Amino acid sequence: MKTIGILGGMGPEATILLMQKVFDAVPDARDDADHIPMIVYQNPQVPSRIKALIEGTGEDPAPVLAHMAQDLEKAGVSALAMPCNTAHHYAPVIEAASSQPFLNMLDLTADHLAECGAERIGMLASPATRLTGVFDAPFSERGLSQLTLPDDDELLQVIRAVKAGKPAEETGPELSRLAQVLLDQGADHLLVACTELSLLTSYLPSSSAWTDSLDCLASAIVSFARS
Repeated sequence: MKTIGILGGMGPEATILLMQKVFDAVPDARDDADHIPMIVYQNPQVPSRIKALIEGTGEDPAPVLAHMAQDLEKAGVSALAMPCNTAHHYAPVIEAASSQPFLNMLDLTADHLAECGAERIGMLASPATRLTGVFDAPFSERGLSQLTLPDDDELLQVIRAVKAGKPAEETGPELSRLAQVLLDQGADHLLVACTELSLLTSYLPSSSAWTDSLDCLASAIVSFARS
């Protein structure tokens, strides 16, 4: 099998969750060797994407991400993946830094949504994804439209709380409320497009259709590694 390099640490718990999802995606494994080989660069010192992209006051994460990609390539990986939606703003930098293919979580997610027949996507994501337009091209190419919250700062506060280690029982109900706002606006499908929020999907309204971009990436990692 091929080894996948993970640019992680954004945030640390979300990276661990991706590893768990990749493990769970191989239910037929009978031994250690049946699981997916990964080299995980767990780097919580990547400069804050929120400070750089939303507040405009932080250090540029691009050089650190490029260095991580190069280190993973030197370690012998066959492809790169990054479990952070907002950091995909820097995907061109990562692709330029390494000769190995980059499994783009945004493209993979847009493909899945189109295959599901979704049209109006309720975005549960960092405001940075809206401000940078990282989903604009993948969605436009597939005829998908985005619905965002009237005040996505409320969702940012949930994300910050998860990063700070607040328990799910404190943050999950607020995510549920905000998800319902998007459904009331006419969303036919919810998209969890922040890997911190991936830790709270059990709180999404039970009657709604939803996709977690982290699941799309985990599936692609398994497929590539086994190809």
